[in-house]
Amino acid sequence: MRSAIVFILGIAAGLLVLPAIAYVYFVFGRPPVAVADDAFPFEKQVVRVPLHARIEAEMPKQPPIPASDENLVAGANIYREQCASCHGMKGHPSAFGASMYPQTPQLWQKHKNGVVGVSDDEPGMTYWRVKNGIRLTGMPSYQKLLNDTQLWQVSLLLSKADKPLPAAAEEAVSKPIAR
Repeated sequence: MRSAIVFILGIAAGLLVLPAIAYVYFVFGRPPVAVADDAFPFEKQVVRVPLHARIEAEMPKQPPIPASDENLVAGANIYREQCASCHGMKGHPSAFGASMYPQTPQLWQKHKNGVVGVSDDEPGMTYWRVKNGIRLTGMPSYQKLLNDTQLWQVSLLLSKADKPLPAAAEEAVSKPIAR
C-alpha cells in the first residue's frame, strides 16, 4: 500500500514539476526565438509532419486552368511582383530570403537533390502553400491578395521551373529586380 502511495505521489510530482520547469524555461526567454538561434529541439519535425499531412489532405488534385503560355506569362509577372523579393529570380537568388528563418527556398535554383525549386511538387501543393501561407516561416497567405486564377497561374509557373518557359515568362523571371 505504501509503495502505491509513493508511486502515485511520484507521478503527481512529475506532472507538476515538468510543467513548472517548462514554464520557467519560457518565462525567462530561453527558447530560440532569434533568426540566428539554433533550431528548437524537434522543431522541424513538429512543424513538418502536420503541415505535410494537412496539405496532402486539402490540396486540389487538378488545376482548373491549363499551363498555357498565357497563364505561365501571367504567373511569371505575378511571381516577379509578389514572390521574387523572398524567393529570388532565375540566376539571382534573394539575399533577403537567405536572412530569414527558416531560410526561404530559392525557387529557381537546383536543390541538393537536383530539383529546381518546387517543380517536383504537384501544382495543387504549391497552390495550397501560396493560398494559405505557412505559419512560423514568413510565408504569407495570398488568398486575400490574389484571386484564384492568379494563385493557379503562379503555382503552374513554379511547377514548370525546370522546363523551358515561353520567352516572355523567361524574361520576367530572369531579369533582376532593380533596387
